[in-house]
Amino acid sequence: MEPTDPINPVNGAAHIVLDNVSMSFNGRRVFDSLSCEFPRGKISVVLGGSGVGKSTVLRLIGGLVRPCSGRILVDGDNVCELPDRKLYSVRDKLGMMFQGGALLDSLNVFDNLAFPLRESSKLDEEEIREEVHRRLRSVGLSDVDELLPGELSGGMVKRVALARAIMRSPEILMIDEPFSGLDPVSTKMIEALLLRLNRELGITMVVVSHHVRSTLRMADWIVLMLPDGAVAGTPGDLLNSQDPCVTRFLNEDPDEALAALENPDAATEYSR
Repeated sequence: MEPTDPINPVNGAAHIVLDNVSMSFNGRRVFDSLSCEFPRGKISVVLGGSGVGKSTVLRLIGGLVRPCSGRILVDGDNVCELPDRKLYSVRDKLGMMFQGGALLDSLNVFDNLAFPLRESSKLDEEEIREEVHRRLRSVGLSDVDELLPGELSGGMVKRVALARAIMRSPEILMIDEPFSGLDPVSTKMIEALLLRLNRELGITMVVVSHHVRSTLRMADWIVLMLPDGAVAGTPGDLLNSQDPCVTRFLNEDPDEALAALENPDAATEYSR
């Protein structure tokens, strides 16, 4: 299978570029010669099954691990060459929503969201309170300040984690498996929130997922990682692909897949 040309057609320059990146851990190959781009201000989804290196892509973008070879450009900076102290300027542009939320169990919702501002801003407590409540409203939550993470539903954990990820107004938001463990209604609610925040904030989103239907509904750009390579394109490009590996992955139910593509705003009813 031949990877697609990494130059992508989605409205303008790429915000993130992986150029001929190879990665392995303890001698185990994760991927070889991966080249792909993520468009600025759009929702990109890194799609694929378990074990193909989807979450590793996020770690590479954040400079948490270094590739064996290749370049990784984040807003023009090659994170592979930056010393640790200079990586902080790149990481200041990044927000991260972790798969399980990664909320601090001993802190209530308010303090979980206030924590990054208390650690890295000069805002006073009243300004922090305003920012926390503004972000909670943006994900449809109120009157949850005193709740502990263990008192939240799965969907609420995802929304609090999303609010925390945007607390410091990142340019790029990395999101690891936002739909894992959610029922269909909660899944569409999170989809709608991501779509709305992308449109309102103009933020670049890189979402890691194995959820095909959600990807087709929300993605502007897809990087489909398969065991023998990666294929990139718009949802329409991939649905119309003649590659049997792509077809098998996306079209377990072709009619449902096409319906999702034709009605990408179906999830927005859940954001009202």
